[in-house]
Amino acid sequence: MKLEFFAIALKNLKKRKLRSSLTMIGIVISIATIFVLVSLSLGLQGAIKEQFRLLGTDKFFIQPRGQLAGPGTGGAVELTEDDIDVIDKVIGVKEIVYFTAASAKIEYKDEVRFAGVGGLPLETINLYIESFSLKLEDGRALGKGDVGEVMIGSQYKNNNFVGSQVSVRDKILINGREFRVKGILQSVGNPADDRLIYMSEDDFRALFDIPRRIDFIIVQIDDGNIEEISERVERRLNSARDITEDTQDFSILTPDELLASFGTILNIITAFLTGIAAISLIVGGIGIANTMYTSVLERTKEIGVMKAVGATNSDITSLFLIESGLLGLTGGILGVLLGVGVGESIEYIAVNQLATTLLIVSTPTWLIVGCLAFAFMAGAVSGTLPAVQASHVRPTEALRYE
Repeated sequence: MKLEFFAIALKNLKKRKLRSSLTMIGIVISIATIFVLVSLSLGLQGAIKEQFRLLGTDKFFIQPRGQLAGPGTGGAVELTEDDIDVIDKVIGVKEIVYFTAASAKIEYKDEVRFAGVGGLPLETINLYIESFSLKLEDGRALGKGDVGEVMIGSQYKNNNFVGSQVSVRDKILINGREFRVKGILQSVGNPADDRLIYMSEDDFRALFDIPRRIDFIIVQIDDGNIEEISERVERRLNSARDITEDTQDFSILTPDELLASFGTILNIITAFLTGIAAISLIVGGIGIANTMYTSVLERTKEIGVMKAVGATNSDITSLFLIESGLLGLTGGILGVLLGVGVGESIEYIAVNQLATTLLIVSTPTWLIVGCLAFAFMAGAVSGTLPAVQASHVRPTEALRYE
């Protein structure tokens, strides 16, 4: 009997193709929006987890609090090489690399751009390269004793960031001083990082007149508990800087803490955006309810005939619920298909035009099934009141209805 209801419901929807199509637009848009947002969020979470997997579990990070927008943007608090000396003496610390950043004027063949430049101690630059999974596309990495040489991001070669392609051994001007390109890095998927230029700490401090400031520290530990060693470093730094936990002016983050922070932020953003998208789902549901109310009025005589030949109230209710649910399900299928198309387009633009691998879509089976079930339920719920109204139609009155 229920299969017959599905057949009747499909037949009724086909009779009203235009109205059904217009009714489903709200559902299609809302499901597509939810699908794209969640799939991009899942893809971003996967990309971040992969980066932390490559990072390993033997490193933690230290940076001053109060930086305006990350390394190189300055703030009221500074870390210095004195802090490096303190950290280096802590038991369990294996190796340290630190990074200082600034914005510079880049000139190449009469083209001028502005980009970030970072200074690193070349004695431990391999730890930095390992930490961020940097790989060379051309040339060699900077090494101890390299002066007047730089390592540049992939956009200088592959995206013509300075107007034309830069190659190994070419010379570029940074704040008016000439440097020779020793190595070109592969893309890391973030445009800002792919425009970074790396040089020795000595060259950096002389070029920017920054004698002591350090923006970011990476600490690698020997075998041991990373939480215990990071707490040990925290206590030593507090003592050396004459501060307490309440007045602490730096932060220490382990990989697990960083991953949890990113995950929390992503979940909040995804929930917020999904909530906004759900508003359109409510609008779509109202459209389905309106269509079903109209359908009840148009088919009052038909309902009377069905009741006269033995259809029960539950049969009538089921028929209209199935019909509204199919409206939602069809809208959900179209929404998922639209969402897949939009998601793939965003991914293609991100990878090929923006040179970032962070906007990668992830479409697990549970997301597709969940969106379809959600759409069906939204349709069915929206059709509940019209279905109940239809079941209460009296056969004698319905048969006289014109």
